[in-house]
Amino acid sequence: MSAQTDALPQSRPALSGKDNDADHLRIIPARRTGQWAAAVVVLLLLALALNSVIRNDAFQWDVVGDYFTTASVLRGLGLTLWLTALVMALGFALGTLLAVLRLSTNHVLQAVSWGYVWLFRSTPILVQLLFWFNIGALYPEILGVRTVNLLGPVTVAVIGLTLHEAAYAAEVVRGGILSVERGQIEAAQSLGLGAWRRFRRIVLPQAMRSIVPPAGNMLIGTLKGTSIVSIIAVQDLLYSVQLVYHRTYQVIPLLLVATLWYVVVTSLLSVGQHYIERHYARGTAGTR
Repeated sequence: MSAQTDALPQSRPALSGKDNDADHLRIIPARRTGQWAAAVVVLLLLALALNSVIRNDAFQWDVVGDYFTTASVLRGLGLTLWLTALVMALGFALGTLLAVLRLSTNHVLQAVSWGYVWLFRSTPILVQLLFWFNIGALYPEILGVRTVNLLGPVTVAVIGLTLHEAAYAAEVVRGGILSVERGQIEAAQSLGLGAWRRFRRIVLPQAMRSIVPPAGNMLIGTLKGTSIVSIIAVQDLLYSVQLVYHRTYQVIPLLLVATLWYVVVTSLLSVGQHYIERHYARGTAGTR
């Protein structure tokens, strides 16, 4: 009987008042005085910089307001947006084809795709535009049509920018397709789905999670990169403000007009990119 009594668990001693008080102690986070001081300094410097920009008469903000919504500037902005949309659509269409060729089992098609990407990623976009702009020196006629009349500045800009963007789009699409697990494709094959249906219903929706972020960055980069077409006299946003300040000699305020429009459009595109990324990230870890 005594042995059984010894085997019973001993009753826990009553907690002292000190132990009870410990349960109610409040955890105080460590103070980060240095971080707050750095944040205050940064905000102060930003405020000083913003104040100097606003109060500096050399920026001529009244001139910026006068030209911000003029007809010539808006026409240049419209051409910039149209050129960006067209180049991205054609560039990703060609880039998707190149990505499919690169992932094929045919070594010749793989080599053609690799060679295209290598060539156009190795050549500066300005050199490509100037080359296409002077294509008439190599081929004065194509199918009986003079290239001088066939390839105007806008056509040259579309061709040059599209071929350039397709090389980068091919790598973006290829990386997105490779990010899809092989088991997903094998499961779709076991269900008897055709190649096009597998790509459209299984591969592409999952690949979009990896394609959308770099594609959004490419879109913003293309929007700003279209300003280079002003070198071949395409009347985009930058060329439109250049025409004005060549006449009025108000260089700084007109450049600010173009800068502000680029900031506005890129900000709107960034917001759209955020929501598209969130749409395709549904069901992944860290998303709601």
